[in-house]
Amino acid sequence: MAEALVLLGSNIEPVHNTRQAVRLLHALFDVRAVSTAWETAAVGSNGPNFINVAVKIETNASPAQLKAECLRRMEHRLGRVRTNDKNGPRTIDLDVIVYDHVVLDPALWNQAHIAIPVADLAPGLIEPISRRTLEEIARAFQESGSVIARTDLCR
Repeated sequence: MAEALVLLGSNIEPVHNTRQAVRLLHALFDVRAVSTAWETAAVGSNGPNFINVAVKIETNASPAQLKAECLRRMEHRLGRVRTNDKNGPRTIDLDVIVYDHVVLDPALWNQAHIAIPVADLAPGLIEPISRRTLEEIARAFQESGSVIARTDLCR
């Protein structure tokens, strides 16, 4: 079994869609942990704020299989419509960020909406150039005031 950290993001009915995505992950996988929910501004568009959550799962699927055969189907089930605007509003976006302790998305190190929720579950990951931990990187983003912990949302 492999451990995967999946990032969920939504800015269309984000509370509802994020909760539904977490429920679906629980139904399909052995969920080991769920991060705090975090609210951040949309990146690359003027759309509504996003709610982002990281979920640690156990899986037998490869990262490509996980994305194509599971996560894309979940996105479709939750009403995700893909458009030419990759930064446009969406009901849900599901991405594998870390797989068996290997970072698959380098944006982890420089995007608050990824770094902060993932740091809740994997604070000791080391950024290869600066050698800072993900926890240190996330703390710097939090101190900038650009994110809001949504402690009102259940884990």
